[in-house]
Amino acid sequence: MARLPSPPSADELARALRPSEDIVAVHPATRLVRIFTALGNHPQKWNQFRYAGPLPHGRFDPQDDDAPVDQTQPGVLYFALSVRTSLAEVFQTTSTVDRTTRSPHLVVLRPARTLRLLDLTGLWPTRAGASQEISSGPKRMTQRWTRVIRQAHPELDGVWYRSSMDSGDPAIALWEPPGGDALPPSPDVLLPLNHPGLDLPLARVCAELNYVLVG
Repeated sequence: MARLPSPPSADELARALRPSEDIVAVHPATRLVRIFTALGNHPQKWNQFRYAGPLPHGRFDPQDDDAPVDQTQPGVLYFALSVRTSLAEVFQTTSTVDRTTRSPHLVVLRPARTLRLLDLTGLWPTRAGASQEISSGPKRMTQRWTRVIRQAHPELDGVWYRSSMDSGDPAIALWEPPGGDALPPSPDVLLPLNHPGLDLPLARVCAELNYVLVG
């Protein structure tokens, strides 16, 4: 059985890092994809980090729910490299892509600088005492690992991990700090999911995932 125990100390994690092997550098030419909701109880903007948390579905949320009320919490944004991975992750609970409720939007952007991410798809999890379960195991535990990773490596922008919903394709959790200055002034694409130009691409992706497309 794959292992995902409680994380070791920040010092132990720091010693486990092999920078030449364990850091993924995401070039500024790389297109990153995100789906977010522009309406509802917690409306978001395309470039807005989420500071509330940790949320039950946020695998690598860095916030600490035991922190003092007056303590500033870090932010997080989740990205993928494809629309399919984003859809698979965002709508995994119901397997239904609702294009209208809470006004979901698609944004595609390129980072303003190279991102330096801890690679969770290689051997680092094993050397650190975990396994690839870190990308698919209980989220309360992966959030604990997230907090210790940030203590060990505050200079890293986030993590590069396998999507458990899209055949292990890459996904990214970007943290602020230090990732806030990595967002560009404007995106390459910003469209509501119910934009007519997305009809065929979304239908094709939903057919691949066996998700239902509505709206």
